[in-house]
Amino acid sequence: MAVDYRNQTTLITGASSGLGAEFARRLAARGSHLVLVARRGDRLESLATSLSTAHGVSVTPIAMDLAVPGAGAKLAAAVAEHGIEISSLINNAGFGTHRLFHEADPQRITDEITLNVTSLTEISRAFIEPLRSRGTGVLVNVASIAAYQPGPTLAVYAATKAFVLSFTEALWYESRGTGLRVMALSPGATQTEFFDVAGQGADGGTRRMSAEHVVGLAMTALDRRNPPASLVTGRANRLMIGASRLAGRRITTAAIGAMMSAGSRR
Repeated sequence: MAVDYRNQTTLITGASSGLGAEFARRLAARGSHLVLVARRGDRLESLATSLSTAHGVSVTPIAMDLAVPGAGAKLAAAVAEHGIEISSLINNAGFGTHRLFHEADPQRITDEITLNVTSLTEISRAFIEPLRSRGTGVLVNVASIAAYQPGPTLAVYAATKAFVLSFTEALWYESRGTGLRVMALSPGATQTEFFDVAGQGADGGTRRMSAEHVVGLAMTALDRRNPPASLVTGRANRLMIGASRLAGRRITTAAIGAMMSAGSRR
């Protein structure tokens, strides 16, 4: 049964570009009001205006850096100040660092863990009770195919996404019977600004999917009568994950390491 997003309000983090902006476009087109969160207020304002004009929905932009301690509580307070009740949540904000761990900046590592793990967890906790009570919406946490195996040169990123995958699948089980649809979304390399931040070569030389394709697959999965606890986008990505499970973690880690090193040289 397809989700009816009309008369709902969806909170989307990392909404100024990439997957977050595409989720905003798709949800606005299906009648959802939106709360858009990202650091870049000018982009949020522009997106909010265009979506509100095109689809007649209410769009509230909140410019906020979520890679800081206590960001979850700060965001919940900001939403409350606007008097908005959230019924769906897309935790998309996150970034990666593509380099050897011992060469990475310590503060950047801390910010990466804070944004990808701590803030995502805090935001989920801040809103999951009203989401469960209403039971008509979705909770999507964006993980990655990197969640399924160690990631040499993306060591912290892969580890944070492994947390997101495990955490979200647990919430899927805990939310059964509430009507809330919970799903971890695990894209492979996607054509977004992720690589501008993480660094070129972070895709390991693999082909990138479009944000439109990834979000389209996610929306279709959420519309199923029994949505999956997790979704890996792309047949090639699913085959790769299946092969890694058969090969074992040591062989898989070596293969990923070799792939990432080759991708960095391209």
